[in-house]
Amino acid sequence: MGAETEYGIHTPGTNTFNATWLSTQVVHAYSQETGHRAAAGGETRWDYTDEDPLADARGWVVPRDEAHPSQLTDVEPELTAAQIALEGGETGGRDPGPLMMNMVLGNGARLYVDHAHPEYSSPEVTNPLDAVRWDAAGDAVALAAVRRIAATPGLPAVNLYKNNTDNKSVSYGSHENYLMPRQVPFRDIVTGLTPFFATRQLICGAGRVGRGQDGSGSGFQISQRADFFEAEVGLETTIRRPIINTRDEPHATSEKYRRLHVIIGDANLSQVSNYLKFGTTALVLDMIEHGTAPELQLADPVATLRAVSHDWRLAKTHPLSNGRSLTALQIQWRYLEAAKAHAAANGSSHPETGDGHTADVLARWEQVLTGLGTDPMSLAAQVEWVAKLKLLQQYRARDNMDWKDPRLALIDLQWSDIRPEKGLYYKLLQRGAMERLLSDADIARAVEQPPQDTRAYFRGMCIQRYGANVAGASWDSVIFELPSQRRLQRVPTKEPLRGTRELTGALFESSPDAQTFLGRLLAGAG
Repeated sequence: MGAETEYGIHTPGTNTFNATWLSTQVVHAYSQETGHRAAAGGETRWDYTDEDPLADARGWVVPRDEAHPSQLTDVEPELTAAQIALEGGETGGRDPGPLMMNMVLGNGARLYVDHAHPEYSSPEVTNPLDAVRWDAAGDAVALAAVRRIAATPGLPAVNLYKNNTDNKSVSYGSHENYLMPRQVPFRDIVTGLTPFFATRQLICGAGRVGRGQDGSGSGFQISQRADFFEAEVGLETTIRRPIINTRDEPHATSEKYRRLHVIIGDANLSQVSNYLKFGTTALVLDMIEHGTAPELQLADPVATLRAVSHDWRLAKTHPLSNGRSLTALQIQWRYLEAAKAHAAANGSSHPETGDGHTADVLARWEQVLTGLGTDPMSLAAQVEWVAKLKLLQQYRARDNMDWKDPRLALIDLQWSDIRPEKGLYYKLLQRGAMERLLSDADIARAVEQPPQDTRAYFRGMCIQRYGANVAGASWDSVIFELPSQRRLQRVPTKEPLRGTRELTGALFESSPDAQTFLGRLLAGAG
């Protein structure tokens, strides 16, 4: 599993700078952070060879001439100074210099420009706590870039926000990815996940001031993303957004695996909310694979998704296709009880016999649902939307503000500022008002080092040790360019659980240079 986070980007005091150019400066700034081993190797070309963003899991491929431009993610974007001018942007009167679009980092992650936003895609991990760890590492990477830009004469200041909307009708993504067996029928995924995703925001929504895509509706809602979804199932990610995305781009051995691309989640700063987002979804997917997921069907999934988000008092019921109605909390309880039964039947519900995470996810899931049913404010240290709502209600009470007061929207924005001295989430974290699962030292290590139990270890160590000889990389390949050879050498990494430290650590340690490493690797493969 892993995460993709597009950061909101802003230059304070002006809106004349081109957002794509600003995003390239974020990538370039991090490449200059020589103190970070994660930046070793500088710019690395992304290998698009095996990418196919127009393949649909329902059994067809969308013709390129019929696809929305935002769907064509298998080509390197280009941006020149002339294009910036044509788009009405500026570079502050200075030579734009190198427009860096992409880096593959030494921790196995990717930092790049996606749709005019800087995006960090975390390396592949095998459990929800590591998903939180390397996602939080992305926030540290983004912060380092912001600090570097602020210290660079001639560059405009850049603020980055870990949120999902500018409240002016634009939304940007926080996506999740989960590896699944291809043999699971996609219709089962849709059936099993749709009610869960429509209500999952109760435990991992980030909270939002305003309703509607432009935020003009008065009030608070649970999710940043809910109002931007318009379909139950579909391939798009930036228009007609679906609850279940059908992109069939496995980034792995396609005959064995599919990658479930989840676009409906909020960007979480709360470590507990993020942990539950990944942990509960992984459990539900396991139930779907084994045929033990609850049999529920919403009458109108999109309407339910929005209604749940707007109902922060958790009072409304939502119609099912069988004529009955349930609250969002009742639907989540159905999934939790099914997950507990499934884990018990598979011997994974106890810490001493299970995988070390299932029991904890189940316990935290139950604690959150119980708290939501009795006193939601008791969860302010764990659940992000509750923490944000509590803070907003304190401001409203102190200054007699109604929900239309523009100061509340500014508080909402400041919540997601990634700078610890400015971001309201971080101020609460520093005061001990938000629960930690990971220390700052844990996160700092994840900035520097890749996970050890997936192929991300191989990718990250190649960048760290032999970055000057890595011509390109992707999730399922590393491309070497050696001075002694006239051709590039592509090393496929199709199996996500190979390339681990256990399998390749000794090879890295014993190979002083790329040529030695590659020779020994290929000899071993032969």
